[in-house]
Amino acid sequence: MLGLSILLPFAAAFVLAALPAQRSHLIRVFVVAVAAIGLALSIAIFLAYDHELGGYQLREEYRWLPSLGISFKLGIDGISAVLILLNGIVFFAGAIVSWRLQPRSKEFFFLLLLLVTGVYGTFETLNLFFLFFFYELAVVPMYLLIGVWGSSSDFGTFIRTKEYGAMKLVLYLTAGSLLVWVALLALYVQSGAGTFDLEGLQQALRDGAFSTSFQRIFFPLLVVGFGVLAGLWPFHTWSPDGHVAAPTAVSMLHAGVLMKVGAYPILRVAMTLLPEGAQFWAPVLIGLATVNVLYGAIAAISQRDLKYVVAYSSVSHMGYVLMGLATLDPLGVNGAVLQMFSHGIMTALFFALVGVIYERAHVRDITVLEGLSKRMGVTGAFFAVAGLTSLGLPGLSGFVAEFLVFAGTFRTYPILGFLAILGAALTTVYILRLLAKVFFGPLPERWAHLPDATGYEKAAMAMLVVTIVAVGVWPFPLIRVIDGSVKVLLAGMGVQ
Repeated sequence: MLGLSILLPFAAAFVLAALPAQRSHLIRVFVVAVAAIGLALSIAIFLAYDHELGGYQLREEYRWLPSLGISFKLGIDGISAVLILLNGIVFFAGAIVSWRLQPRSKEFFFLLLLLVTGVYGTFETLNLFFLFFFYELAVVPMYLLIGVWGSSSDFGTFIRTKEYGAMKLVLYLTAGSLLVWVALLALYVQSGAGTFDLEGLQQALRDGAFSTSFQRIFFPLLVVGFGVLAGLWPFHTWSPDGHVAAPTAVSMLHAGVLMKVGAYPILRVAMTLLPEGAQFWAPVLIGLATVNVLYGAIAAISQRDLKYVVAYSSVSHMGYVLMGLATLDPLGVNGAVLQMFSHGIMTALFFALVGVIYERAHVRDITVLEGLSKRMGVTGAFFAVAGLTSLGLPGLSGFVAEFLVFAGTFRTYPILGFLAILGAALTTVYILRLLAKVFFGPLPERWAHLPDATGYEKAAMAMLVVTIVAVGVWPFPLIRVIDGSVKVLLAGMGVQ
């Protein structure tokens, strides 16, 4: 089942390459069908995971280069099961939202399918060589997706071209990947086992192969290397520019899923294989994450571009993920994983809504957008749901995730817990101000003609809204799947 979830978008990309470019309707139908099957597979994988049994399940292994310790080994725990579900939901919604994409749609969807393949592979592989391969496969298509199909921002003297956003993304993420590859090679050599197999390296850890000094040296390389993609401050600056320049579906996957591809290996690789390094550097990581939360919120308050507001909000909310991980506390880590899921759905909804507004108004300047709910009622209602999720309203998914992160932080770093709540208060400021300015108030004549979202756009966004409400009201199906794996991970680190 896991191999099929990876093979499906990969094979579909090459089937798509054989379709005539002028058959744009057929191409769109094909991609939405593939995304629908991918969503069904993601749900099936999530439901197939037995949280009571725990451990890695649904295993598959195919030998490739056994002499180098490289095999195509797949398996999931509760953490990756939840993130696979997230990827399936966001990809399906993004495919539907891209229905009207016209210029070079064949090439666009080809790259999008490769990106999704990389995401599934990163969450499912248990071999670090292939984890790095799939990690890069998820990142590399972003350059063309943004550089070719993206949009530029122009606010007078503030100009950010799509080429600038694409190149900045590539430079930052390439630098991060270099750090990751150095650390992975060090783990391979230091283990003495001649393997990239995650479980084999865990056994090497138990056998004492990774000394305390080794762990303290290489843990920050992994955290910074992967953390660049997760938006870790101060290596985050590529992210808002990349978000803003990207086309709608790519922004949805970028913020909704790709940033989790950065956070997930911190948990799966760095904390699992270098636990003493994690405990040594945890105060530094949680300090940087707290800056993420506050800086992102303050930056969002100061933005005029609607998409930049959401982009900096995303940086802020990823700070909660990193804070939760750095607590090394069961509540905090559970909250971090649930926040990955909640933030992924919420941010995908945000960017879908911004795409709807920009496609119709051809402007994202919040100083001129006003009263849109009078013409775009459904869009305004969905934006309110996303905004209230962002500020942590009870009954929506953001509240549950942030509450767990706050609880874990207060149990370990009380002062930083207070600052995290301050970040939530700042979120309330820019979200409520944004809702009041853009969607309420008098409707200028300039916007009197704007149509609301189309039927298929409403359907895609409604699916995201239903997910947000469902997790907010009944989070236990996700939490119980996450919790068992978190307990195993922390027990392996010697943390109870």
